[in-house]
Amino acid sequence: MALKIAMIGAGSIGFTRRLMHDLLTVKELQYTTFAFMDISERNLNMVTQLAQRDIAHNQLPAQVIATTDQREAISDADYVICMIRQGGLDAFALDIDIPLKYGIDQCVGDTICAGGIMYGQRTIPVLLNICKDIREVAKPGALFLNYSNPMAMNTWACNQYGGVPTIGLCHGVQGAHWQIVRVIELWAKKEGLIAEDELLHRRDVDVVAAGINHQTWFVKAQWRGMDMIPRLLELFEAHPEYVQTEKVRIDVLRRFGYYSTESNGHLSEYLPWYRKRVDEIGQWIDLSRWINGETGGYLRVCTEGRNWFETDFPNWMQEEPPSITAERRSEEHGSYIIEALETGRTYRGHFNIPNKGHITNLPDGCVIEIPGYVDKNGINMPVVGDLPLACAATCSASVRVQQMGMEAAVHGDVTLLKQAMLHDPLTGAVCNPEEVWQMTDELLVAQAQWLPNYAADIDAAKARLAAHEQNGTRVQLRDTKGAARLHVKSVEEMAKDKAEARANASAADKGKMTKAAAH
Repeated sequence: MALKIAMIGAGSIGFTRRLMHDLLTVKELQYTTFAFMDISERNLNMVTQLAQRDIAHNQLPAQVIATTDQREAISDADYVICMIRQGGLDAFALDIDIPLKYGIDQCVGDTICAGGIMYGQRTIPVLLNICKDIREVAKPGALFLNYSNPMAMNTWACNQYGGVPTIGLCHGVQGAHWQIVRVIELWAKKEGLIAEDELLHRRDVDVVAAGINHQTWFVKAQWRGMDMIPRLLELFEAHPEYVQTEKVRIDVLRRFGYYSTESNGHLSEYLPWYRKRVDEIGQWIDLSRWINGETGGYLRVCTEGRNWFETDFPNWMQEEPPSITAERRSEEHGSYIIEALETGRTYRGHFNIPNKGHITNLPDGCVIEIPGYVDKNGINMPVVGDLPLACAATCSASVRVQQMGMEAAVHGDVTLLKQAMLHDPLTGAVCNPEEVWQMTDELLVAQAQWLPNYAADIDAAKARLAAHEQNGTRVQLRDTKGAARLHVKSVEEMAKDKAEARANASAADKGKMTKAAAH
């Protein structure tokens, strides 16, 4: 099968190389042409060199072409995979640092909350431009696979305004599924149901997760025919690691009755209860890994990973390339979807799609994350029905924030953007309306270079900020570095543990790999 797969944002070393390797483990896909595209020629060249060397080492017929021309990459593509971070780490830092001055302490800032909403304002116009190129120059019916956050807002915009069938892909369900497997495994050993040296696999525990991306809930979990949902609180509270690292998720499980797919740090910033008081944040998070709640944790590991990769790249080119084998294939959905569509081998995963009656107590049109099946007939999404009411209420609040944020980005609507910020659960718990209005103006001015959709509004935002300064009506800012902000390691510090630094730089899922730095 001589496919062409365009990878937009291919300077992302972790995702690009990982997804290419995954696809090349499938025999029928080994003649694929990968069109790598990135706006950073330097990053693109480094990743391309590694990818071409990997293909040559494994004696595969695939080829990689690299270009900074998006339209050229997408031309005649069968599939387009997106993993861009619009504005890069510079914009990401502003997503974390400016809201922090207003008391909004984020761990990740890529989904909702102040950082995630601004991330959507930068990303959605770029995605709609990608959709335009797909409509005009890709092969008819080309599928758009989006890995870029904020997942729900982005996928919603592409499907509603981009005119391209778009599926959003995330690995949160897989990671949490493994956690459920581990707590069942520990309990089963104590109960004498499995041997002490026996390990359970993810396929041993059947699950259904449903909700919205990063707020998806395990509504079914079965092992050996037993319904494990009523037992999960007891099992998680008995797990020696998770009881320390997943305090927010366990507390929500205690109060809702259902376990969230997303990490402790992620979930804590989508809800109004756990990060609104600086002196209480510490009791809900854990610093053994950034993803457990560290202030700006994802920004830190991304910064360290990029700095290490750029410094250590010559050494990457000297080491022996990895073998591309089925045993090394990751759990990222992308390669399995393409394999299923092209070969007919059925794949079941959890995907982000527009709601069309699939979850009956969330609005039609919003982007939901539910189980789906893929084969040669396409991507087939069954009806889940109602979410439990507490889960639905939490998702519903976020859905309307996502909708306002998405519409604001598409139309460049400052008022709607501020209203999205105002209704965000954590932002609203921390800030009063005037603080929200001023913070949004500050974010718009600081990120103007990545916001062509707001070009006509930046001067007015600057004028409002200046008037507040002149009139003495500027709201009081916090002088804080966050409740749990850790040091960004220098290249010299990372060199003390080169294996860990390289694992971080190459990881597609940084939540698994990277431990927090010491203070």
